[in-house]
Amino acid sequence: MGIFSKLRGELIDVIDWLDSSNDTIAYRFQRQGNEIKNGAQLTVRESQVAVFVNEGKIGDVFPPGRYELTTQNLPILTTLNAWIHGFNSPFKAEVYFINTKRFTNQKWGTPNVFYLRDSDFGRVSLRAFGTYTMKVSDPVKFIQEVLGTSGDFSTSDINSEMRSLIVTQFIDAVGESKIPLLDMAQNYKDISNFCQEKLGDEFLEYGLEITKFLVSSISLPEHLQKKLDEGTGMSMLGDMNKYSQMKSAEAMESAASNTSMGGGMEGMMGMAMMQQMMNQNQMMQGQKNQTNYAPPPPPVVQYFVSVEGKQQGPFKPETLQQMVANGSITKQTYVWKQGMSAWKKAGEVAEFSELFGATPPPPPM
Repeated sequence: MGIFSKLRGELIDVIDWLDSSNDTIAYRFQRQGNEIKNGAQLTVRESQVAVFVNEGKIGDVFPPGRYELTTQNLPILTTLNAWIHGFNSPFKAEVYFINTKRFTNQKWGTPNVFYLRDSDFGRVSLRAFGTYTMKVSDPVKFIQEVLGTSGDFSTSDINSEMRSLIVTQFIDAVGESKIPLLDMAQNYKDISNFCQEKLGDEFLEYGLEITKFLVSSISLPEHLQKKLDEGTGMSMLGDMNKYSQMKSAEAMESAASNTSMGGGMEGMMGMAMMQQMMNQNQMMQGQKNQTNYAPPPPPVVQYFVSVEGKQQGPFKPETLQQMVANGSITKQTYVWKQGMSAWKKAGEVAEFSELFGATPPPPPM
């Protein structure tokens, strides 16, 4: 060690830290042999806390401000080192600056798919991704539980463990929510708030606070998403006109965007297939219309009968047949129906010829 390095370490009496990394949570102030002079100036900036550690024991904690280090503002270190009337300079202590700002846009995601039982699709596999924001809420606990003797500590040093906590609690939260898969996208906010509440106590054990938790995506793996999309497309077949129009538009767009011969042929084939589907749809629709809208039955023909010069009726064919059978109507009886120009004898009307033919002759005596 050079003499100039040693002298430079002893002459420095300003203790502060400027963070230029934006991701450093904790920084141990570098001092030659950890020696601090009596009366040294300590500057703690906004969003910082300075913590003194002596021989592995937490000493004094300084919030933002400017301090001259004496026994008056180092009561814990004074007690630990039995400084009654003051201390001989220099004294040894480690100084940790803890960054208390919010660390935003921290990524989380499920490293593998997780399984969920859905009311619509049964057992499905999902992936999820999002972000969260955290900050140091208890610097002393953070040093004791996380930092230890590390010199520098950044978000990357703890993100892995935080992500594991998040994924575990997230999967439990989604399972407890019982929200159907197709409704999850519109419930991201509720799921996020529920997860943040569950994660609060977990983060506090590390001296951290999770100030925001966001779910940005809950999705099926790609191959399962493709199957779901195909099923959605098939459900559109209930309205073949819309489906055919959509596919025709896609084929035309593909043909227009691809100027090569192969692309043009594919577009033409696609359009031809869509035209065929539309023709089939029209045929099916016509058959459906024929089935659902059958023509009305022909009107029932009714006749009026002249009995002793008086008009009776109208009578349906079943009644006329009974009247012919009991002799109320004979071939000489005059009958009339709508469309006839005049009354005619029943024997001269084609419809009655069948009735008279069906009447058995009188039984033999």
